[in-house]
Amino acid sequence: MDAKKILDFLKLVMANNNREWFHAHKALYDAARHEWEQGIEQALRRIATFDAETAPIQLKDCLYRFYRDTRFSPDKSPYKNHFGAYINAKGKKALRGGYYIHLEPGNCLLAVGNYWLPTNVLTACRNEIMANTEAWLKCVERKDFKHYFLSSPNSENPFMGEAKGEESMGFGLERLKTCPAGFPRDWEHVEWLRLKDYCAWHGVDEAFFEGDDWIDEMERIFRAAKPMMDFVNAVIDDYE
Repeated sequence: MDAKKILDFLKLVMANNNREWFHAHKALYDAARHEWEQGIEQALRRIATFDAETAPIQLKDCLYRFYRDTRFSPDKSPYKNHFGAYINAKGKKALRGGYYIHLEPGNCLLAVGNYWLPTNVLTACRNEIMANTEAWLKCVERKDFKHYFLSSPNSENPFMGEAKGEESMGFGLERLKTCPAGFPRDWEHVEWLRLKDYCAWHGVDEAFFEGDDWIDEMERIFRAAKPMMDFVNAVIDDYE
């Protein structure tokens, strides 16, 4: 995958986000899209080696449209400024967690898990964490999980990693300020109950995707979060 070609195209779109420019430069889009699809094909093959459930997934099942839906948005820009792909064994719209790859100038990242759950499923996940705390802690206290997704436990918010240039990391996009209703406030691991999602994400710089070595590092990052995702998916599977 020629990531530079993709990112250079996206930078042009960010500066010229209109239909006239896009139609006049459609060949640039086609070339960037071709590179992106090659990269995701690589990712699909590698992910299937450690998550066999994703093996049947085809390229068309995990790519997102480049055209924005502007019907309900004040931003009427017709095109996105990123390419994204979501590899999920049950499809892009499933509750179940999966693997996400995102290329955007200044905001590239890899993510694992799910970013939204209905209240009843979220409550079930919290109950499972309380009922099987030891198994949960084995997932999130792994050395590799903390390395890629958590900052020091002594920091103000250990769920959000420290930014390093364009690199950042974190676990959970949203969390409650207090313990969720119906759960014990004095439970020693209550911080895990305050999460409103189970999305582990790791930001990378634009150079990350250059060459072919990015596939190996992608695998290490995704493998680090897979036990956590498997734990949550086991609960979600009862609802899908």
